[in-house]
Amino acid sequence: MTKQDIQRLQALEGAPLVKMTGTGNDFVLMDNREARVPGELMPLLAKGVCQRRRSVGADGLVLLEPSERVDQERGRVDWQWHFFNADGSAAEMCGNAGRCAARFARDIGLAGEQMLFDTIAGPIRAWVGDQVKLEMVQPFGAYQDLELEAAGQKVRLAGINTGVPHAVVAVDDIEQAPVKAMGRELRYHQHFAPAGTNVNFVSPGGDELLVRTYERGVEDETLACGTGSVASALMLGQALGLKSPVTVSVRSGEKLKVYFDRQGDNFGPVFLEGAADYVFSGTLKAGALAWLLV
Repeated sequence: MTKQDIQRLQALEGAPLVKMTGTGNDFVLMDNREARVPGELMPLLAKGVCQRRRSVGADGLVLLEPSERVDQERGRVDWQWHFFNADGSAAEMCGNAGRCAARFARDIGLAGEQMLFDTIAGPIRAWVGDQVKLEMVQPFGAYQDLELEAAGQKVRLAGINTGVPHAVVAVDDIEQAPVKAMGRELRYHQHFAPAGTNVNFVSPGGDELLVRTYERGVEDETLACGTGSVASALMLGQALGLKSPVTVSVRSGEKLKVYFDRQGDNFGPVFLEGAADYVFSGTLKAGALAWLLV
């Protein structure tokens, strides 16, 4: 990061942006069809605008651009995104951001109510209505009964990659779950190096799952995690006798639904459904990035 880079970003003053929330996971979204934000500055922009108390504040930044790619299996791709965590790191996929981005794409005319968009993890289908439903990438790399040491104790984990890697820890009391202490240690555990992992703490809540997530890239607990909700439903929902769709109650108190079809040790198509709401719209000010110069 150089002073010149920050000044180039500050020259974007006046660029429109919106803030949206997907069940408590919040994001800044920008229409980048005119390539106003160059690719090499996107990570720095994410770090700048996502800083809470000093800037807009968000869990991540999404920039939307048109696409002319045709996927061999799914057809024409309507648009592509560039998604960055709050620390400026690129993420392969984010279910809550995907739902917000799908609604935004529909509203700015990048796509209709049904769409296909590109992510690092692969093309994603979305349907926009009162709720937004995503067909997630095919989960892979499932594991069970992994025992690691974290926060001074041995922990038994399950896990799966739902577009990004997720570890799942079953707990008796979701309110007492050591999300930050144990979540941080597991996120950086050498077993998951070098990419690290997101960590979900899950307990049953009647006919639903209660989930709290420590998110890689945000480096803290978030109010919701879409891919983490999917991982929790796939790895623990069925073990607890819950059938698809599994309802997941996230830290914000809102709910997501996870649809899946288990086929032996594998999963068929997996869908995530939930709210995606606007918080505000505005224009970028140079002052939102001034803290980077401090």
